[in-house]
Amino acid sequence: MSQTRHTPARSTGPLAGVRVVELAGIGPGPFAAMLLADLGADVVRVDRPGPAPFGLDPARDVTHRNKRSVVVDLKAANGPATVRALVRRADVLIEGYRPGVAERLGVGPEECLAANPALVYGRMTGWGQSGPLAPRAGHDIGYIATAGALGVIGPPDGPPAIPANLLGDYAGGSLYLVTGVLAALLTARSTGRGQVVDAAIVDGTAHLTALLWGMLAMGTWRDDRGTNLLDGGCPYYAVYETGDGGWMAVGALEPQFYAEFVRLLGLADEQLPDRDDPRRWPELRARFAARFKTAGRAEWTAVFEGTDACVAPVLSLGEAARHPHLTERGTFTEAYGVLQPAPAPRFSATPGALRLPPPRPGAHTAEVAHDWDVPDLVPDPAPGLVPEQPAPVASSRKDPR
Repeated sequence: MSQTRHTPARSTGPLAGVRVVELAGIGPGPFAAMLLADLGADVVRVDRPGPAPFGLDPARDVTHRNKRSVVVDLKAANGPATVRALVRRADVLIEGYRPGVAERLGVGPEECLAANPALVYGRMTGWGQSGPLAPRAGHDIGYIATAGALGVIGPPDGPPAIPANLLGDYAGGSLYLVTGVLAALLTARSTGRGQVVDAAIVDGTAHLTALLWGMLAMGTWRDDRGTNLLDGGCPYYAVYETGDGGWMAVGALEPQFYAEFVRLLGLADEQLPDRDDPRRWPELRARFAARFKTAGRAEWTAVFEGTDACVAPVLSLGEAARHPHLTERGTFTEAYGVLQPAPAPRFSATPGALRLPPPRPGAHTAEVAHDWDVPDLVPDPAPGLVPEQPAPVASSRKDPR
């Protein structure tokens, strides 16, 4: 791999100079590529010809930010060779097809590693590359259900609570893919040998439950939803409705924080059930619930904010963006006309940045052809490629999965 590379203007971050090819998909693959791009990697998204999935405008997808786009038809005669030409200049490839699809298209690990032996080939799937369910379709909700994570979320007398697609797609999927890619990239930099990273959402989600498995082995966790210390069963690690229909989240686990919680709640001088006796938890919960009902969310927020009681209001997305702590830290930012989360985590010497808006497919064909020295990208006209288009003005939308 070349150590001296031209990167897009204003490129910054700890991954500046790292080149990533992203084969377009939806859900965890694009989010993983966005995270690499936020950290400074030069991510080229290889979009497919035709309309975007679900008929949505790709220029409004925040998970495409900081990327450049070319369009290649992998089913066209020259499509696979064009992608392999990009791969020869890349450090990382990310794909999220079902097992065997990339191979059938001519851009599987064998072909790509032959073109670039130092390539890190990242594969993002729900079920993984092997196992009886590997060829089957699926979505976040099914993966976290199978991994046992969905079954621990929610009340004991109601259905499991669905955590959007954050737990499976992004925590168990994207973040594990990025971890694997970066670890393999270190190995490739030191040995010159690339490898395949098989990131499965079921594997990553199961891995996230490591603490619960340890507690289960120690007998401090029951395999029943809503009956334990951290799943809402414990009355001082739970959510409570306020008098105006809002909600407050309580996490007063440690004794000193619990003491502050009950003091500010106005119950310090009352005889309360033993908090360490799970048999008394229903009674204790009822006392807390009744007290929270006596005032609205804003009133309780004023009581607890800035204390060590470990209590916080349950905010909507819009409210979170306006919270004074998050505002001061710049946790959310407006870029290209879209309010969105800022890059994370933060670096003291090599900060990430929002350099580019989400592109329309093919918007950077000529630019990438020049920067990556892949002249075959430039349409002359070639099947499966579209001419360069003007940069978009972005606005936010939710991920389509």
